[in-house]
Amino acid sequence: MVLPDVVLTAALSIFLFVVLCAALVLVVVSLRKPTDVPLIVAGVLVVLCLLAVTVSPVNVPLLLGLGIALLGTTLAVLGGNPITRRILDVASHGRVEEGDNGGILLRAPSLPGAIAGEGAVREVMRGGTTIGYLERVAVVLGIIAGFPEAIAVVVALKGIGRFTELASAEARERFIIGTLASLVWACVVGALVRLAIW
Repeated sequence: MVLPDVVLTAALSIFLFVVLCAALVLVVVSLRKPTDVPLIVAGVLVVLCLLAVTVSPVNVPLLLGLGIALLGTTLAVLGGNPITRRILDVASHGRVEEGDNGGILLRAPSLPGAIAGEGAVREVMRGGTTIGYLERVAVVLGIIAGFPEAIAVVVALKGIGRFTELASAEARERFIIGTLASLVWACVVGALVRLAIW
């Protein structure tokens, strides 16, 4: 017997709400110190939701869809922070020293004859956390609204704004990895919400 659309819609709505809430709790727990297990579980939950809405023959009703969209946007924006930070930490093997203003500390090359490790220290890529939140808001809302071109606008603005700070290899690597991790997370959650409500 085929379940009526109403039952399928209700089941999908409840499933999405509960699972997205659980994923949001896991990423909020990881905001201060990103750890692998909660972030992996949150990622798996988001992928499960994405699979569910991909194969589901029904969409979430408008009123419930607004709640799912709000929940998904919050998850995309907040969840991108610990996930991106953890990916950056894994990529740099924990060797990149963070500055007081959210950037990374780079040592200027020392002069010949100077003691090893000496040299001017400067902080580059400051404000990365705030920029990350803003880029994820723009991307996830753009995808939900059916304007995926927002991704190109965000990447272009970010590249132009950071161009002068990308002289060192460490800064370029951090910029590319951080941007990709942040955008992939926002795109996956945005696609999940878009498929669920449209």
